[in-house]
Amino acid sequence: MAIAPGTRGTARTSPAGPQPPHHVQVLTGARVVLPSGVVDAGEVTVEGDRIAAHAPAGAPRADAAGHWLVPGFVDLHNHGGGGASFTSGTVEDVLTGIHTHRLHGTTTLVASTVTGELDFLAHRAGLLAELAEQGDIAGIHFEGPFISPCRKGAHAEDLLRDPDPADVRKLIDAARGHAKMVTLATELPGGLDSVRLLAEHGVIAAVGHTDATYEQTVEAIDAGATVATHLFNAMPVLGHRSPGPIAALLEDPRVTVELINDGTHLHPAALELAFHHAGADRVAFITDAMDAAGFGDGRYMLGPLAVEVSEGVARLVEGGSIAGSTLTLDRAFKRAVTVDRLPVGAAVQALSANPARLLGLSDSIGSLEPGKYADLVLLDEEFEVRGVMRRGEWIVDPALPQSP
Repeated sequence: MAIAPGTRGTARTSPAGPQPPHHVQVLTGARVVLPSGVVDAGEVTVEGDRIAAHAPAGAPRADAAGHWLVPGFVDLHNHGGGGASFTSGTVEDVLTGIHTHRLHGTTTLVASTVTGELDFLAHRAGLLAELAEQGDIAGIHFEGPFISPCRKGAHAEDLLRDPDPADVRKLIDAARGHAKMVTLATELPGGLDSVRLLAEHGVIAAVGHTDATYEQTVEAIDAGATVATHLFNAMPVLGHRSPGPIAALLEDPRVTVELINDGTHLHPAALELAFHHAGADRVAFITDAMDAAGFGDGRYMLGPLAVEVSEGVARLVEGGSIAGSTLTLDRAFKRAVTVDRLPVGAAVQALSANPARLLGLSDSIGSLEPGKYADLVLLDEEFEVRGVMRRGEWIVDPALPQSP
């Protein structure tokens, strides 16, 4: 696919479709963020759907000067967008949500469900598994029903249940090999056995929506839990005599912590604390997005619960609890580097490299290296999205000037 000539920085959605085999395009002049650091006036060659090591003679070149070039974003925890829900929508709805997030730079996405009846979730897993088999999503994350009623957040309390390993196994089986993560309150009966079951099946056990103590959380990590679901949110606060799960999750090098960097879920000091103690290689920015992401304010449903979105903040109509977010990962990126003052390389780790590693996909996504998929995001100097490429195809075409 050629990069159409036009005015730099005017983003538009380009039509989907297969590209000619071995088509080559060379992006030049951008500040390219690599695992080794930032390369000024760098060059990235795309051949077909992959990043190539070298540009062949005569390959068309597109001038991306004045831009940042970063890997496509990877979202581990996402419930929907564009007015569509991954938990209850049709296949077309799910595809709408996926496309909405792609327009904002998320080239790889795990679809998250919310608490529901076990049979419904198993049925839902079958539908999402088909989309995973087609390559539309990277897998399924079950957030609930195995969570604490004390920390339920925007989950229906009457549908919660203890994490019986047999029930957990039912969802894993229904996902047909595409279950990527299950969030558990591991202190509940069956919690540790369920963590061990998930680890045995190569599924991430995530500690979240939990009322666990510090000691119980350490037990869960030792049993195989490796992720903290939206750290700080839906768990006991960090206390000086009762440090709770936050301290255990931050201190253990085996754990990656999710953070929702939207300015609502976390105070900047909490984010700084997480980066200081966990380090840039153990943080994954997520959206925890619900239907309103990329769509707008209004009334929505999150599972069986009514949600009101006002000024971009989603809260339950009954009780007022925060109900996911309206975040997209491009906004998380911009906030990280402009408000939180993180180095661009650290933000890229949190948005791309670290979640790719957790999903076991580091050999194909998460960084701009030869042989990996050509998933990339072009940002202007204000860190606004100007181009999004997935598998060598422009989803948002930046219309860069090109030369033969």
